[in-house]
Amino acid sequence: MGEAVELTVGDQQVRLSSPGKMYFPERGFTKLDVAKYYMSVSDGITRALRERPTTLERYPEGVGGESFFQKRAPKNLPEWIPTARISFPSGRHADEICPTSAAAVIWAANLGCLTFHPWPVRRDDTDHPDELRIDLDPQPGTDFSDAVRAAQQLQPLLEELGLRGWPKTSGGRGLHVFVPIEPEWNFAQVRRSAIAVGRELERRDPSRITTAWWKEERGSRIFVDYNQTARDRTIASAYSVRPNQRGTVSAPLRWDELPSVHPDDFDLASMQERYAELGDVHADMDERRFRLDAALELAARDESEHGLGDLPYPPEHPKVKGEPKRVQPSRAKRVAD
Repeated sequence: MGEAVELTVGDQQVRLSSPGKMYFPERGFTKLDVAKYYMSVSDGITRALRERPTTLERYPEGVGGESFFQKRAPKNLPEWIPTARISFPSGRHADEICPTSAAAVIWAANLGCLTFHPWPVRRDDTDHPDELRIDLDPQPGTDFSDAVRAAQQLQPLLEELGLRGWPKTSGGRGLHVFVPIEPEWNFAQVRRSAIAVGRELERRDPSRITTAWWKEERGSRIFVDYNQTARDRTIASAYSVRPNQRGTVSAPLRWDELPSVHPDDFDLASMQERYAELGDVHADMDERRFRLDAALELAARDESEHGLGDLPYPPEHPKVKGEPKRVQPSRAKRVAD
């Protein structure tokens, strides 16, 4: 696996132990390859993570070994990597790392972090998201092309609501669309906006798009996973490496690219070439922040005109006033019978 190497990342020296350790056996990518990848996209990954409390998805022995999510900052955290205290739905809290430089990314990569999961908040205000995140999740019987069709309907809807989204591959079969927003609304309000957007998409294409929380009700449709906006739910960052044998990455895209790409087009090797040619195609994402007023008005109309209130939260969340019962519909029917 070789002796440790010192990498110069910005104005920091970062030690990388066991650089030859095989992380992706099928592709031959080593731990050093992962570090060099993150250095090659350093501006993009730093933009995606800057000042955000971030959970580390660690694979110390590579994709074939054991893995875990690390929410609390490691005890050996360098003093030049800041942290922020975040609160979980349970009422507990943790201090998570908040990368502000590429060196922090490489430091985490040395711990076996492949995927970075940033919160949609900045460390100076951890209760008010500054991103609305729309997760288009293909269900059995659908694929990436179906997610693309849903995203192509999402784009004009966002524009109608005074919003602009930035799409990226999940690194798997799905698509994510991030909307930078003013940090004026709490998690519940941002989630309410996501539900409203999802319901409107569902109305426009009910045979292909759904907001049904229960899998038995989704069918072969794209699920708009509104609960990815709930507190303590995170989405893999742009440029994050995904833990599959191919070594794909979550790739930022331009809207006009959607019909002609596939998630497998973007991996540890090919993304470096793309980045060298195009740079960070989401570099302007933080230049303007948008407001959720129109989306929240849509949610209010759903409730007043259609009787559509809240939807179920994830099971680990405390019960919320007005939330539907968290009982699988088929089970509820059996109990009623």
